[in-house]
Amino acid sequence: MDVLDLARWQFGITTVYHFLMVPLTIGLSVLVAGMQTAWVRTGDEKYLRMTKFWGKLLLINFAMGVVTGIVQEFQFGMSWSEYSRFVGDVFGAPLAMEGLVAFFVESTFLGLWIFGWDRLPKRVHLACAWAFSLATIASAYFILAANSWMQHPVGVVMDEGRPRLTSIWAVLGNNTALAAVPHTVAGCFAVAGAFLVGIAAWHLWRDRGDQPVWRASIRLGSWVGVVSFAALAVTGDMQAKLMFEQQPMKMAAAEALCHTEQPASFSVFAIGDVSRPDCESVKSITVPALLSFLAHNDFDTEVRGVNDLVVEYQAKYGTNYPVDERLGELSGKPIDYVPVLPVTYWGFRLMIGFGAVSAFIGLAVLWLTRKGRLPRTKWFPRLALAGIATPFIGNSMGWIFTEMGRQPFVVVPNPSGVDGVWMFTARAVSGLTVGEVLTSLIALTLVYAALAAVEVFLIARYVRAGVAGVMPDKPDKPDEPSDTLAFAY
Repeated sequence: MDVLDLARWQFGITTVYHFLMVPLTIGLSVLVAGMQTAWVRTGDEKYLRMTKFWGKLLLINFAMGVVTGIVQEFQFGMSWSEYSRFVGDVFGAPLAMEGLVAFFVESTFLGLWIFGWDRLPKRVHLACAWAFSLATIASAYFILAANSWMQHPVGVVMDEGRPRLTSIWAVLGNNTALAAVPHTVAGCFAVAGAFLVGIAAWHLWRDRGDQPVWRASIRLGSWVGVVSFAALAVTGDMQAKLMFEQQPMKMAAAEALCHTEQPASFSVFAIGDVSRPDCESVKSITVPALLSFLAHNDFDTEVRGVNDLVVEYQAKYGTNYPVDERLGELSGKPIDYVPVLPVTYWGFRLMIGFGAVSAFIGLAVLWLTRKGRLPRTKWFPRLALAGIATPFIGNSMGWIFTEMGRQPFVVVPNPSGVDGVWMFTARAVSGLTVGEVLTSLIALTLVYAALAAVEVFLIARYVRAGVAGVMPDKPDKPDEPSDTLAFAY
């Protein structure tokens, strides 16, 4: 492997790992705030116990997310310094907003929420929970605005070979971001819903107390998971139509569509080697004209294939990389405009498939727990626990598809934007040696593996302990409840 491959592997590993924490924090923070709202409004201790238990797991996950997220910022200077030089005038603004506005708000109100039990008035304390949870969504918005600019550059002019920001509102109001944010947030709620369902189902099956807590949790998680999948379908359709306009190669790669079709069929499943550009060995199960509808809301739209798009891209952006020693092995070599088709094709289907499985489990749980029923079979908790992984995998597959599908660009050309605002991934990497990047790759992977072990250990420990692990029924010092509850966090 060369420096570029190692740098991409490093960024991919750390990003996917970090994003395992992010959706659970975002989705669970809102649900915990909702649980506390129910307690404040009704006074029902069931909701307080739910808030305490799920809030504890939220805090563990949030802490790990902060630790792993810091590394993401460092990598722009470590392995991707050329990228940072090119887009720093634009990319830095939403990242600064995320750090200075959203993240500081998260940290401040989270601290008030942790240490404010029985010290702040109930409604003020509840407001802190909502401020924290909404700040996590705001944080996601700024990050997605930055990523969406890479997918669809807007609000800039070229100044001495670099994009210069002319309108931060154009960046924040980028239609790519406006579609990505609700889709990502819906995915976060799908993760949180599956998390509630799996753990609550296990506790219901064990039948060791706090049944009202677990029953309310499993019903809430199931409804959240089902509604989230519906939202994912709607927002995913919005993204598909933007992808057709803004990144036609990614659309073709998602279908391994080698040749232009009108109308274009949607491939449900392919048998054969989808990486071959001639597609002769691939046999697909298709839905006629569905891809045309997904692209443009009609059943007759032409969808360009990979082979035709390669010719178009070569005419616009060149056939060969420039001769430059900084490009390493790619210097002077032909540019491969086709993403890795097996990754884009199967990643897209795994994203949809795991999301659908998660929603199906939610529907099944709603049916099995209707009218006070509690399933006692062994397969019920096993199915629910296994279901926790499905939206995590679906989210990861979606991001892998999104990022791999825009290669070989790290900043994708805007078909209707300013000429020159694009960058090949090969030109974005730092001038490092293979040994330097390999060392950091191995070190970060090992550290992240250790952090994963710590998080799994802590979450498993408190899950097994149940509500009693964070909120004992009878505190040792009933005259000092605030200290006992604060210590639980």
